[in-house]
Amino acid sequence: MIEAPSGDILGPQRLRVATYNIHKGVQGLGPTRRLEIHNLALAVDSLDADIVCLQEVRAENRREAQYFERWPEQPQADFLAPLGYEVAYHTNAVTRDGEHGNALLSRWPIIHVRHEDMSDHRFEQRGLLHAELRVLGAPLHVIVVHFGLIPASRLRQALQLRRYIAREVPLDEALLVAGDFNDWGTRVQRLLRVDALKGFEGERTLTYPSRFPVAQLDHIYARGMQPLSLQAPRGRVWRRMSDHLPLIAEFRLAARGS
Repeated sequence: MIEAPSGDILGPQRLRVATYNIHKGVQGLGPTRRLEIHNLALAVDSLDADIVCLQEVRAENRREAQYFERWPEQPQADFLAPLGYEVAYHTNAVTRDGEHGNALLSRWPIIHVRHEDMSDHRFEQRGLLHAELRVLGAPLHVIVVHFGLIPASRLRQALQLRRYIAREVPLDEALLVAGDFNDWGTRVQRLLRVDALKGFEGERTLTYPSRFPVAQLDHIYARGMQPLSLQAPRGRVWRRMSDHLPLIAEFRLAARGS
């Protein structure tokens, strides 16, 4: 049984959010690689998050579907969604055998979905997924990102994200930005902590690599809500499923009209 850390039972003004790079549902290389998507479905359900932001999610992969007997017929985002959750997905990268991208699973209704290409050069296909939800009768914008591996690319992608938020998200509406920022330092964090967008203060919550975490590559930023807690589950089971650990945050929503 997969166990994730849990806090108090969330009241109507609290929001539990997770971000998780699932490594396309497969771990290992070559003939020793193993299918983890079924374990990941149990893991996502155990997080008990209202909103789950996912990176490296496969819509299809013909080679892996032929290799693994238990490869799901559904796209991975739909396969991972707990019962009753709504799903948003958009492709970032198209490969010879299929495609993968970002996904969002939501306990709350998804009203609109947008995508913007964030590819900085031809060797890495990146993008952002923007979903507008309806939470307790008010809009909540969630942006899922997966930044590049090259430091200069990440800085340009952070600036692009800032421009996108300024253009597409009204200042008086709540916002979450979550994902794998691939940033081993603090330069991207400093660029994003503007325009009332806030991260968690204090010690880093390490998420990478999952076997022996030394860095926090995954982050959750928010506007219009109060950060309450941040954690990453640890243990042998979590180490096996992906090269990242999931990151789980809890927020208190601002009172409507405040």
